Amino acid sequence: MLKKYKWTLLTAGFMILLPMVLGLFLWNKLPDMIPTHFGTDNEINGWSSKPMAVFGMPLFMLAMEFVCAFFTNADPKRKNINDKLMRAILWIIPIISIVTCLSCYAAALGYVIDIGMIMNIILGIVFIIMGNYMHKIKQNYTVGIKIPWTLNSEENWNRTHRLASWLFILGGIAFIGNAFFKSEWVLVAFMIAVGVIPMGYSYILYKKGI
Repeated sequence: MLKKYKWTLLTAGFMILLPMVLGLFLWNKLPDMIPTHFGTDNEINGWSSKPMAVFGMPLFMLAMEFVCAFFTNADPKRKNINDKLMRAILWIIPIISIVTCLSCYAAALGYVIDIGMIMNIILGIVFIIMGNYMHKIKQNYTVGIKIPWTLNSEENWNRTHRLASWLFILGGIAFIGNAFFKSEWVLVAFMIAVGVIPMGYSYILYKKGI
């Protein structure tokens, strides 16, 4: 399966490491400590050393990219994973790498950026894309809502993922709207909704014999 996505992985890997190249170009201009974590109010509440920010963050994201690819490739039901969804998943980390690293560099250089707005919009787009593919996912052990009741019944899996698809899309819209309000409760509410509601719905279906 990895051979099928070889060029996607190579291109995505290059994009993930692109901020590292830019970091080297800006090395002498960047301060020794670089802001790498921001609160919902755009206040800096976390710092990293310049080497960690320039090299560590992209390399960590590159490792995560290949971990995702490895576990997907090792899935006994990998043929059930939608091809377009797989490619979308492989492109999520490169986008996050570029946006996150460039935002950190900009903040370190003194530019005023609205990191809350940027991250809410990025998360919103990601969840809307995932929501559009969620209902198309077939049973597998890597991607989707993998709980005992969905893995035990194909019908349970399909119904649960149709519900989750709408939750992801609505959550994505909420994130984009939250770009202007920057409420941390939107993230909390979304995580509870996508974690609890599909599981509860799946269990109800199971009790009904589905």
